[in-house]
Amino acid sequence: MDQNSEVRLEDAGDGAYEIVGTRSGDRLGRVALTGERVTVEVVPAARRRGVATAALREVSRLTLRDRERLELLIPWDNPIALRVALAAGYTREGIRRGTPELLVYSRLASDSGEPAPRLLPDLPGGELSDGVITLRPLGEGDVDFYTELHSVPDVVATSVPAEPKPADEIRRRCSRAATQWLTGSRADLVIVDTATGLPAGEIDLYYQEPPLAQAMIGYSTLPAYRKRGLTTRAAQLLALWVFAETDIVRLVAGALPTNIGSQRVLEKAGFTREAYQRQRLPGPDGGRLDDVQYVLLAGDLLAQASGAGTSHA
Repeated sequence: MDQNSEVRLEDAGDGAYEIVGTRSGDRLGRVALTGERVTVEVVPAARRRGVATAALREVSRLTLRDRERLELLIPWDNPIALRVALAAGYTREGIRRGTPELLVYSRLASDSGEPAPRLLPDLPGGELSDGVITLRPLGEGDVDFYTELHSVPDVVATSVPAEPKPADEIRRRCSRAATQWLTGSRADLVIVDTATGLPAGEIDLYYQEPPLAQAMIGYSTLPAYRKRGLTTRAAQLLALWVFAETDIVRLVAGALPTNIGSQRVLEKAGFTREAYQRQRLPGPDGGRLDDVQYVLLAGDLLAQASGAGTSHA
């Protein structure tokens, strides 16, 4: 291990290594190899110090000299473990089905070992704000708010599918939000009314088509916070971050033909109506619903910013 590293590995036999502090000599944790699978455990006092990342990098470097691959199984509710994996050069392979369901990350002998690139980076300072609203990541503490929001009848009616979310799905959505962000598949954010500090709604980014550099947004707002321009502000804030910090080129959004309020939000946020898609969405009772699709490009946002001003609905 690098002589400047704060930790070193000591062979404990049977594919296991003790993680030892270079200067203190303290036992900080343990790395174990079982076939291709790696597990890293660090004592609580050594967490958030880069110990697990340094140990995983080193054991991967040593082990991949004479084998082709290593893998990690990561629980959905453990974003810290996922950050360690990404920093040590592991990339996502898929999902291991079962109870619990686990993310599978691997590193091959041919991989560089450099930190894996992120499709969706962290927000600067952990949030976005324009002084009127703040966007922050959805988290485990948002279950009550999320339950309230997704119990509003018109929010349910415009959801896909258009049905109430079960309590276990809401808990899962909140508990997995941080990990979903790290995987690059989606970013779920709470719209906070800056004046009161209370959650007013949600806005979500779905990065479903990385090869096409296209992502989709969706949003919902509690009735008490509507007609104040908060959702328009949220869409603009999120779009600014998307085009500045990611490789996304096209940002799309859809609205039901009857949802004039949502269409107005998108238009005021700079989106342009692009298509009318017949029977695109699943509807209630097995039916299908039409969808009006809007698109926003980086150039559109720049053009709007250079205009006379922005109005909010």
